[in-house]
Amino acid sequence: MRCLLLSGLGPGELGPTHFDSPYLAGSLFGGKPGELGREMLRRAGYDGLRLDRLSFFRSGRRHGLLRPAVAAGPHLTTLTLTSILESGEYDFARLDLTDVWTDRAEVPAGDFDIVLLSTTFIWNEPILARAVAWVRENLPGVGIVAGGQYTNLKYMMALHHYPEIVAVVRGDGEMALPMVLDALAAGKSLESVPNVVWRDGERVRINAVEYVDLEAFPSPIVTGQAAVVPYESMRGCPFDCKFCSFPAASPKWRFKSAEKIRDDWVRYGQENGAETMYAMDSTFTIPPTRFRKLLEILPDAGIPVWDGFSRANTLNSEAVVSGLEAAHCFQLNVGFESMNDETLKNMSKRVSVKQNRMAHDLLSRSEINTYGLFIVGYPGETPEMFQDTQDYLVNEYVGHYTMAQFTVTDENMPMWQDRERFRIEADDPNDPGSPWSHLGMDSVKAGELLTETFDKVRRTNDRAVLRFWQHHYQHWLLPQHDRRTNLAVEKSVELLALAPCDHTDPDEGAHVMRTQLDRLRDLGIEPAEAGQELCSDPM
Repeated sequence: MRCLLLSGLGPGELGPTHFDSPYLAGSLFGGKPGELGREMLRRAGYDGLRLDRLSFFRSGRRHGLLRPAVAAGPHLTTLTLTSILESGEYDFARLDLTDVWTDRAEVPAGDFDIVLLSTTFIWNEPILARAVAWVRENLPGVGIVAGGQYTNLKYMMALHHYPEIVAVVRGDGEMALPMVLDALAAGKSLESVPNVVWRDGERVRINAVEYVDLEAFPSPIVTGQAAVVPYESMRGCPFDCKFCSFPAASPKWRFKSAEKIRDDWVRYGQENGAETMYAMDSTFTIPPTRFRKLLEILPDAGIPVWDGFSRANTLNSEAVVSGLEAAHCFQLNVGFESMNDETLKNMSKRVSVKQNRMAHDLLSRSEINTYGLFIVGYPGETPEMFQDTQDYLVNEYVGHYTMAQFTVTDENMPMWQDRERFRIEADDPNDPGSPWSHLGMDSVKAGELLTETFDKVRRTNDRAVLRFWQHHYQHWLLPQHDRRTNLAVEKSVELLALAPCDHTDPDEGAHVMRTQLDRLRDLGIEPAEAGQELCSDPM
């Protein structure tokens, strides 16, 4: 039996990090400034300047400041599925779902007996329908086995609406997927396969759910060299944040031991040349006993540097943060969400503003970069309540940050428990782009506050940098310098590039451009001479 694996990011995953984001329109990012930007550069004395010509001298070579980011390996879902199929020696080809969304997808050569469709980055039925339609058009008559976050929740809808889907694997696939493929290849029933919802003639049958022992089961195998390796240390989540439906799709919380994590990371470094581990768990710094053990055993283990997600309340002392530094953590993505206690309570976030402040302040005094995540417009939040978050970002925040406009992703969100309390309405509960409203504000107002916050923080807070464009480039831009210096460099690049968006007067914009280029020059960064070759190797 030959399989086609359809796996990859959703159609909106590039989102605001892409140079074509409306927020970056007219800026110097992307290499094509508008007429106003070109005029500002001319008046500033840098006619035709391109950001990719900014450079610095180090170790006898001139390096580009904006060096392309090191290519990462496959994202976690694809890595896991590929490892399952390779370990079972199944004949398969893989097609990235990104190519389906961008109409570049071409069916790999040869015949296929089944399509394996990952729905982890699919969040509504129109997107699922688009993927199924592609299979229907390009591989007519070939059945689909679906699995992943979306169909974990919507398996009955998927089977009811799409006859091409012959089965849905719910939850863990390490044991279930090979059993499904073996049964289909042999023409046998799926009756004895755990975690499967399947068609039995005209009936839809739901099999019992079984869970993989993450500690005993081998972690995914990475083939070849991979500078960045995504990692999963747990499944499920012990928390009940009301903006997240993830626990409903994976209700049993399980996690690997600190020792297994250490051994996996050492192996990825030695066998695959991994330089960075990306722990993609919703909260890597729990449970507390495992976290303490990690801080004990990682410093001398010879692991790559790592990046992970954390709740604010686990970052509660100087000792914890210094322990993270010693354990080779270079960045923590912290879900602060809000700096208003009432909003945090409405979210069931189970942290306080005081804990958010403590985590931020501790990290701001370290070399661990903070990537803070915030939300505007959660049900019940008024513009006055959101002002606390905006003021904090404008006046106090240090590090990278991003902010998402609240969206209604599906009818399974725990948020719907408060529908009457907050008078929540959504034109389409399954479409994140659909308009919504509640007693505090509506989606239009939330969008206005989002843009207003981005603008105010950029123009006012020299220590806070919006994490829009940096994803394209190596992190840090100046690895020989400390965190604060790098944030200052990014801030100057940001103000330089967005001067045409911040100023309508060409002379004002030109002054800003000259000021930021002077600041960069003070740090040894200046435009390279015409024709001079720049080194873009990883540093």
